Amino acid sequence: MTAFAREEKKRNYQKELDQEIEKIKRDDKVPTLLLHSCCAPCSSYVLEYLSNYFKITVFYYNPNIYPQQEYEKRVLEQQHFIQSLPAKYPVEFCGGRYEQEEFYSGIRGLEKIREGGERCYACYEMRLRETARIAKQQGYDYFTTTLSISPLKNAVKLNEIGERLAAEIQVPYLVSDFKKKNGYKRSITLSGQYGLYRQDYCGCIFSRKERDNQ
Repeated sequence: MTAFAREEKKRNYQKELDQEIEKIKRDDKVPTLLLHSCCAPCSSYVLEYLSNYFKITVFYYNPNIYPQQEYEKRVLEQQHFIQSLPAKYPVEFCGGRYEQEEFYSGIRGLEKIREGGERCYACYEMRLRETARIAKQQGYDYFTTTLSISPLKNAVKLNEIGERLAAEIQVPYLVSDFKKKNGYKRSITLSGQYGLYRQDYCGCIFSRKERDNQ
């Protein structure tokens, strides 16, 4: 068993999130959350779930996405979903920079590593770091990401990075494993219900090449 697998077995991120939400409810608060989103389909269940407890700003920061037309399509789909979703508390949209050189610089030397490995971890950190920075700068109560909803994303690594950045930048990170409680399955249902575009590759040029090769 790998170290990540042992850690995942030891920690139940969904239970920790449930406990944090119960604390928020007891305190009778509606905190603000800066939610990094990778795409509208992945955000669908997360927003349906968390908008019952948080005032959310969806932060769309994904300079990894290739090509630009794909990026623009995903941005529009994200905005469309936010406008269509009935939410208990407000959900707003904030677009990040789209400068692909940030991504290529961040993963330099890792280009040949297969999808799901160290290149992806560097990409997680790049996007979470910018989310944490904006959350701190603008005074959000929490930050987190939709990425853990995907069965292809490493929830242990995402939470490890998020908690490390929270300590470094001094802004609370909301731990998650959104695929739990049938979250991924619900995201597929919501994608169909809202007619969302579900892309067939993660986003970067390397994941697209892997898709094409397959």
